[in-house]
Amino acid sequence: MKRIGVLTGGGDCPGLNPTIRAVVRKAIHDNYDVVGIKNGWKGLIDQDTIHLDLNSISGILVKGGTILGTSRTNPFKDPKNVEKVKAHFKALKLYCLIAIGGEDTLGVANKLCKIGVPVVGIPKTIDNDLNATDFTFGFDTAVNIAMEAIDRLHTTAESHHRVMVVEVMGRHAGWIATYAGIAGGADMILIPEQPTALEDIVAVLKKRRQRGKTFSIVVAAEGAMLKDYSMVLKTEKKDAFGHVVLGGIGQLLAEKIEEATGYETRVTVLGHIQRGGSPTAFDRVLSTRFGIKAIELVNEKQFGKMVCLDGNQIKSVPLTKAVGKLKTVDMDFFNMARIFFG
Repeated sequence: MKRIGVLTGGGDCPGLNPTIRAVVRKAIHDNYDVVGIKNGWKGLIDQDTIHLDLNSISGILVKGGTILGTSRTNPFKDPKNVEKVKAHFKALKLYCLIAIGGEDTLGVANKLCKIGVPVVGIPKTIDNDLNATDFTFGFDTAVNIAMEAIDRLHTTAESHHRVMVVEVMGRHAGWIATYAGIAGGADMILIPEQPTALEDIVAVLKKRRQRGKTFSIVVAAEGAMLKDYSMVLKTEKKDAFGHVVLGGIGQLLAEKIEEATGYETRVTVLGHIQRGGSPTAFDRVLSTRFGIKAIELVNEKQFGKMVCLDGNQIKSVPLTKAVGKLKTVDMDFFNMARIFFG
């Protein structure tokens, strides 16, 4: 019986457990043994694993997060760790590895494939910024959480005649901000793809006041920037993949808006709330389909590939295509959202 390893890397998100469940179900159906690698690439470096069977995955469909744990470990930061990954892959007698993650996790998978480790990738990120797939699981749940928050903020904003700034996740791509902003009826949306001048935001808010609207909702991705201002960081410290920790654009916006308009302004940072909790029906179905397709690729020895959503079909693309560049918000789509500004 051939043995398959499966790991989850990077940030957690709703849909990881349904993916693991589907991988294990399909693998057992196709006569594979399954080993769970704990805490992403760190588990393969440390040879920290658990056996996955039907009992292991019972009841996890509805759970957020990942039963395998995760980390932002990059084995290519240290050549010794790359050798450990290769050695432990052999020691565990793995036929192949299924890596579930975003750009960083799948970037590592792509590099490992190039040095002879057979890997199949499954795309995961709430930011929806992974190239070569229409959607990633976790995104729909994050958007629905953000939309519900915006809905709730509408009532308090209207009651107190305030401007409410809502900071959502989105480092380099504003998919969550755009989708949640449209769905939640935001009066202004700020995304990383297009720096916005403070005077343009102020003009929209003043225009609303002039027509009798005494409250406004502004949605900003964490990576959004004001023109003539640099990206707002929580800290300069970088993670294993060279990313700084973002956060603070909401507070900066609130201060600048209140200063420029005199309107009372408050900020709400949704942060990790967007990552947590049970996945939506869309994400449960999508992650299940991804997991099934991943084992089908293993059966066909299609290593070095990532499963993807193309329209309503689950297909596959080379990992190199998936991690070559980020998928950012299409400006035609964002310009549609602009119609509702103000």
